[in-house]
Amino acid sequence: MRLAVGDVDVAEYVTEPEVDPLNGPRPYLHPVRTLAGVPVTDVLPEDHRWHLGVSVAMQDVNGVNLWGGRTYVRDQGYTWLDDHGRIIHAQWLAQAAGGFSERLRWLGTQDETLLTETRTVAARAVPLGWELSFSYALSAAGSVTLGSPATNGRPGGAGYGGFFWRAAPGPATAFTASRDGEEAVNGSDEPWVAITGPGPYTLVFRGLRGDDRWFVRTGAGGYNGVCAALAFDKTIAVTPGAPVERDLTVLVADGALTREQITG
Repeated sequence: MRLAVGDVDVAEYVTEPEVDPLNGPRPYLHPVRTLAGVPVTDVLPEDHRWHLGVSVAMQDVNGVNLWGGRTYVRDQGYTWLDDHGRIIHAQWLAQAAGGFSERLRWLGTQDETLLTETRTVAARAVPLGWELSFSYALSAAGSVTLGSPATNGRPGGAGYGGFFWRAAPGPATAFTASRDGEEAVNGSDEPWVAITGPGPYTLVFRGLRGDDRWFVRTGAGGYNGVCAALAFDKTIAVTPGAPVERDLTVLVADGALTREQITG
């Protein structure tokens, strides 16, 4: 499945990835490119093999690791456990303008359904480049708790989980309307966060809701990435009749945009 803006292919959606079960198999977008063809995603990098372009995943779904890699265990640190699940494409839904809609199943260690997800992804041209819209809703038949390494005891603002964009490698910077640098941006709830990288390119993320926070890495953590974290410092519940719904947008632009260009 490809996303296009006009006659330019800007992203490819992989529904059935060939991914080791320990790396959290799940559908993802990669490669994603600017209109000029600059790559802005990475997949299966050596430093974090479970980072898969643009995807949605959580490290703790009722105790099941759907993120991939080691699980953070309180008072022990990251530990290899037999707790890995997977996220699978289940059904295409009505086609969305400029993209697609689908249903996915979040499966536990015995392939039991933990969550059902409805996802809509689309691309459209905007004045500064193109915009990816990515909406998802997580539903459960019973009560399901979503957690992160932070909610399981990891210090240092590592509350990742939810919509995650592993960006292309190379020197990068992060900023918001009022903050500069990874340390200041990580854990914030600013209306938008931007990263610039080699090419150059700029990505501008919007769409936090409720207690969500931005989880941001731009080199200090060994890689470039942005997550609209669902459980940054406390768990979040999915209950029958009360799905967790999020609507994210990402501006994908050529060049290193300024704050003034982003805010218009």
